[in-house]
Amino acid sequence: MENVKYMLKVGVLGAGHLGKIHLRLLNQSKKYNLVGFYDADEINGNNVEKEFGYKFFSSIEALIDAVDVVDIVTPTLSHYDCAKQAIAKGRHIFIEKPITNTVEEAEHIRELLAEHNLRGQVGHVERFNPAFTAVKDDIKSPMFIESHRLAEFNPRGTDVPVVLDLMIHDIDIILSLVDSKVKNVSASGVSVISETPDIANARIEFENGCVANLTASRISLKKMRKARFFQKDAYISVDFLEKKCEVVKMKDAPENPGDFDMILQNAEGVKKQIYFDNPNISENNAILDELETFADAINNNTSPIVTLHDGTEALRVATQIINCF
Repeated sequence: MENVKYMLKVGVLGAGHLGKIHLRLLNQSKKYNLVGFYDADEINGNNVEKEFGYKFFSSIEALIDAVDVVDIVTPTLSHYDCAKQAIAKGRHIFIEKPITNTVEEAEHIRELLAEHNLRGQVGHVERFNPAFTAVKDDIKSPMFIESHRLAEFNPRGTDVPVVLDLMIHDIDIILSLVDSKVKNVSASGVSVISETPDIANARIEFENGCVANLTASRISLKKMRKARFFQKDAYISVDFLEKKCEVVKMKDAPENPGDFDMILQNAEGVKKQIYFDNPNISENNAILDELETFADAINNNTSPIVTLHDGTEALRVATQIINCF
């Protein structure tokens, strides 16, 4: 780990469900000095200050003036304005997913950040899920990917389509692994309870022939967050919810297999040995990790793990999917 050069002064915009989690973790982090927060709901802001002791600022401007880093955990519709204000004052920004409401807004934020030579990271937290980090280096040139992200109904979050609420996590993961441009997107979505689709299925085809099939639902009876990756001589599954992973690999079978070796033979008579290579999963707090690696990127002048470019591309594909409905 790099030495901490400077405890960055950080402020949080938005003290809703996720904002409170960010406040708690930033408060305990050794890489940040939590200055306080702003919330548009004054009653909520006062209650959070009273209950937890974090300083409640009366305006966005006052909070931005007092910090080095602005952590934007407000509803998506306000991300763009919050980010613009922070960048104008020379502040680094951590911005929750989806990055902004539109791709045009996201691209403008990226331009502003580059102009001001500032750092930005998007809160695609599954990149820090220990089950994923344990196997991501094993996923090389996947050619078929299947993901299911199912959640029970929760009125919080239904202001955006299920694609932006849930599926965007898997879109980001897939784009981070497939080294090829998106060629075609097709999708269907159904509204059951909300005004926007609650269930969606999408197929993303890449120029290199890889195909990803994604399903997301927010009206399921049970939760599921799984992805499966198929590539030459390997199958890899990641359970983001249970934090488990499985790696099944194939290699040419030995001349004289042992009694317990698993051997497959195809129609052409080629024999392959199957073996399991399940890596160790180290426990972590993914939200704390994403926030602290951002502090490292600022202090060491390096690229954040999830860049604004990554967040923009995930939003671009999500928008293409929504436009299919």
